[in-house]
Amino acid sequence: MDPVTPAGAVVPPPVDEPEQLRDPEDEPTFRLLIDSLTYLPPEEIETVRRAYRFSERAHRGQMRLSGDPYITHPLAVASALAEWQMDVEGLVAALLHDVMEDTAVSKAEIAQEFGRPVADLVDGLSKLDKIEFQSQEEAQAENFRKMLMAMARDLRVVLIKLSDRRHNLQTMAALRAEKRRRIARETLEIYAPIANRLGLNKLFGELQDLSFHLIYPMRARVLARALKAARGNRRELLSRILAGIKKKLTAQGIEAQVFGREKSLYSIYRKMLDKHLSFSQVLDVYGFRVVVQDIATAYLALGALHALYKPVPGKFKDYIAIPKPNGYQSLHTTLIGPHGTPFELQIRTEAMDNVAQEGIASHWLYKDSVALGADLQQKTSKWFHSLLDLQSSAGTSSEFLEHVKVDLFPHEIYVFTPKGKIIPLPRGATAIDLAYAVHTDIGNHSIAAQINFTQLPLTTELTNGDRVEIVTAAEAHPSASWLSHVKTGRARNKIRHYLKTAQHDESTALGEKMLDQELRALGVVASEVPVSSWKNVLRDSGNKLIKEVYTDIGLGFRMAGVVARRLLAREENRSANEKAPASLVIRGSEGMAVQFAPCCQPIPGDPIIGSIWKGKGVVIHTHDCPAISRMRSSRPTNWIEVEWEPEPGKLFSVRLRVMVQNTIGALGKIATEISSSGTNIEHVKMDEKHPGLYTTIHFTVQVAGRSSLARLMRRLRRIPEVVRITRDQGLTA
Repeated sequence: MDPVTPAGAVVPPPVDEPEQLRDPEDEPTFRLLIDSLTYLPPEEIETVRRAYRFSERAHRGQMRLSGDPYITHPLAVASALAEWQMDVEGLVAALLHDVMEDTAVSKAEIAQEFGRPVADLVDGLSKLDKIEFQSQEEAQAENFRKMLMAMARDLRVVLIKLSDRRHNLQTMAALRAEKRRRIARETLEIYAPIANRLGLNKLFGELQDLSFHLIYPMRARVLARALKAARGNRRELLSRILAGIKKKLTAQGIEAQVFGREKSLYSIYRKMLDKHLSFSQVLDVYGFRVVVQDIATAYLALGALHALYKPVPGKFKDYIAIPKPNGYQSLHTTLIGPHGTPFELQIRTEAMDNVAQEGIASHWLYKDSVALGADLQQKTSKWFHSLLDLQSSAGTSSEFLEHVKVDLFPHEIYVFTPKGKIIPLPRGATAIDLAYAVHTDIGNHSIAAQINFTQLPLTTELTNGDRVEIVTAAEAHPSASWLSHVKTGRARNKIRHYLKTAQHDESTALGEKMLDQELRALGVVASEVPVSSWKNVLRDSGNKLIKEVYTDIGLGFRMAGVVARRLLAREENRSANEKAPASLVIRGSEGMAVQFAPCCQPIPGDPIIGSIWKGKGVVIHTHDCPAISRMRSSRPTNWIEVEWEPEPGKLFSVRLRVMVQNTIGALGKIATEISSSGTNIEHVKMDEKHPGLYTTIHFTVQVAGRSSLARLMRRLRRIPEVVRITRDQGLTA
């Protein structure tokens, strides 16, 4: 149901309403719509008339909260599409876009009357109002998912939806203030950015300003008055700049149209907010647009105007050579005008100007923009499919909406691959974002980045124009820490998906191992457990597959001992003659299913014990870790015996505290000795609290186990400057 026409706004038709439908020719709004359809052949105009009659009959008696007949809303949406010279199917769908949602009309009836394509368009615009959702946020996300799938199939869906939203915002006076603000915020967060992403700049500005007036009506009125006053005060200056531009271009023999333009209220407000400026400090409220015949002339005009007014360094952007992802092309420069007043100048061709104003709608509206519009439609469709890719692997509705919102606010930078391909990324993106933008497998196996021929970490923030090559390794995989370094929804989603999948698989293997050991302690081999016993456990637990039970055990949601006894139909308390299960053998390569406590950093050779945490799996501590004494008393049943496999086959981090004489070169000698022993140094920190005769250096190194650590410590003790060396345990890094 339309957000501004809740159930209470739709009333049954009055008893005395005449059955005969009013003549469409008598409706002024409909007359205006028909008069604007001169670009359609007569038979298609007749189809639009028929669609209006169908919609009017379906909505007859329904009123909007404003008191207007409901049919005025679909008429307004269709009229907006006619301004873009939308085809007949799009216009019919606009007239019918609410009939499935608010009336008894079915999709089959629409398909029979107007064809399957129109029915699909209307269905894509109808909300999932027959499904119960847990929250408003979940309903919003699920409805957006449905609309997104329809948009990916047919771009006319998004044009109808955005026109629908604009008219809703224009007619919200009758709604309560809180609902107006909620719908306006949703517009600013989702629908206005979509319009921007599709290059619909005019509509984008309208949606922003309408939402701004609904959320902050007082601020909008004050700012509008200030802008009107400034327009009067600066009229002479603006006229002087405009005349100067025209005169210079004419003198250079350049034919061009020159327009003055004004920033939208909301964009001025955002600039004041983001840069903490007053209105009087926002100098570039006004700008100018120069429209020329071809690309070569655009660059000539740029040179001529740079000679007329001095350009501001670093403020030139060439979106003709490198277009924005939404197809926008133009030259941007900021110039210093008379009296030191800066102003922005945009230079582009007429076809580019059409696309800049109307985006994907220019495909229908301007014949000279057909090629650009078709290319933009292809890019837009690809973008929608990338969002569908996000939704297919997002865990929850709110996660999916979060990823989409991230992708809708891309203040772009442009980076180059080694083959010269240009990839747009949001400002603040890192090499990890680029890796996932190229391909998921490259992201999952990346280890470093060659940025401008220098090898740097993957977390390095990229800048405009960087040349980036991603270095990969087959054994590499994503880290949870990457999530704090990525900006794109795609990268965030792919990392989360990998981590969840990896944790799930590793937890399943660990759970199976833990249950097998419990069964062996009860004198049973896992393969001998009858199928009927597993059926009983699955029925009681609510799981569908045995694998799911293993996963729950590995993640700590079920105790292996309890599951083993239920499988054997025994009491849950262990009898006196039953032996305890063998210790769980740890290699250290179990992944996220087995975690090593950062407080004590256990390594092979240390006596260890495992704690089972819900959602984490098994966390390994040393027996003498100070942190476990309190936990063991509060959680006595969640501990299991564990032991190291003889050859774990992995390196482990350990902290060392080295007290040395405060002499020149002491740190270098120790670092050299560690490196020569084949040990990797992860981190070094100097203790600055006691800068006297001695100082303490904290190392984090990687060792294979307790014996290799002992050998390293013996080598370090032989260095004359080393006074004392100990292992740090029981402290956080």
